[in-house]
Amino acid sequence: MNNIAKFLKTAFVAVGVLSAVSSCVKNDEWETPPIQCTNKFAAPTMTMADFAAQVPANGYKLITTDQIFDGYIISSDEQGNFYKTISFQDKTVNPTVGLQIEVDKASNFADYPVGAHIRINAKGLRLGLDRGTVKLGSEDPTFAIGRIPQALVGRYVSGVCNGNGLDIQKITPTVLTSLADAKNPNLINTLVTVPGVQFTIAEIFPVQKKFIDYDAAGQGLDTDRNIEDKLGNSTVIRNSGFYKTGGEVLPSGNGNITFVVSRYNTSWQMLIRSASDIAFTGPRVDSTPPKGGAAIAYSGSFLENFESYSLTPTNLEVYPKYVNDPVLGNRYWQLKTFSNNKYIQLGANSGSGPYVTYFAVPVDFTAASTFKFDVNVGFWNGNALKVYYTTNYTPLGDITAATKTDITSAFTIPQAPISGYGTLAPAGTYTIPASVTGNGFILFEYTGNGSGVTTTIQLDNIQAQ
Repeated sequence: MNNIAKFLKTAFVAVGVLSAVSSCVKNDEWETPPIQCTNKFAAPTMTMADFAAQVPANGYKLITTDQIFDGYIISSDEQGNFYKTISFQDKTVNPTVGLQIEVDKASNFADYPVGAHIRINAKGLRLGLDRGTVKLGSEDPTFAIGRIPQALVGRYVSGVCNGNGLDIQKITPTVLTSLADAKNPNLINTLVTVPGVQFTIAEIFPVQKKFIDYDAAGQGLDTDRNIEDKLGNSTVIRNSGFYKTGGEVLPSGNGNITFVVSRYNTSWQMLIRSASDIAFTGPRVDSTPPKGGAAIAYSGSFLENFESYSLTPTNLEVYPKYVNDPVLGNRYWQLKTFSNNKYIQLGANSGSGPYVTYFAVPVDFTAASTFKFDVNVGFWNGNALKVYYTTNYTPLGDITAATKTDITSAFTIPQAPISGYGTLAPAGTYTIPASVTGNGFILFEYTGNGSGVTTTIQLDNIQAQ
């Protein structure tokens, strides 16, 4: 009985305490306790720029005194494109310097989100130039700049308070004119934006690639994707094999791109935080646009032997009846002559490639029954010519978007000689199916590569009947 009495007495006291507490709460709302945020490190002793200026030309410098400076986070490993590194710059707008710190810790975005105001006490860390980038890291027996062990990160890096918790500021990327401007050592580990950018056509055509490649086992691979700007400059976007959305296809348009400037030895490798850093909402800009096409005339009966054209200019750029379109690379079909005979020619010899160029011939498929042409090859080392028909190509438009039917097998394309040139001869006759009607085009597609297939192709006497 005594035990029961003690239990009941304790219960009554507990109920009384709860009642007293609840009586202090008005309208069933609890007051939010104030957030206590205390800066771990003392005030900065120097600017980040002054700290970075100590980096030696070779090797590294061990920081042996309290050197405290502030910075702002610009990288994020939330999508996996940064691995155990944190990039930060000295200002939220118009930074003068950026640094990278090596940490043996993942998911850093949770503690240090983009825009987080951080303070670093570098005492005990190494500062050095590692493979083209100024880095800060721990002493390591194997690497000049080692990763700070996860348990010790807080010894060197801490957030800065703003009175209500971690101070997080908006980072305004530095807007540059071109990709060439981004290749500036002073911009490494800073956030920049470049307008008028797109992935190169080789990343989009003939197959629209993904952000990263995958091996046979389905594992992501570190992958470079090439971008270009409206001025013809180019660089690489480096994507990690751990990039979470690496399986998405690359955007095919043109627009702004934001990235952290980075370099590996002498190779520039720009780093996006996520796909949201890419805003390619505009149409692509073609650095080698299609030429001709000003006087397209669809006919069911014609013979084109090129004899009426002047050899100047040699590119069929201004010939209005056809479209000459280098989709990949910069080589147009050219007008040539041999033994008083004119023809068009294209090859990849002495080029850097790859090359894909179309010559589009307008045809009235309702009126035409057959199509034929003469062909010759020179220095054959692989098949370079394909022939298609299409009925939904818009002259001077995006030829890669047209629906193309491959009719190459209807013709005989020589595979010799491997040295010198053969002679122009009929390639055969294609009978146009009765189901193919209306206006359209026969497309001659040259595909070559300066380091692979370089076969020269000559075409003449293109005829529809």
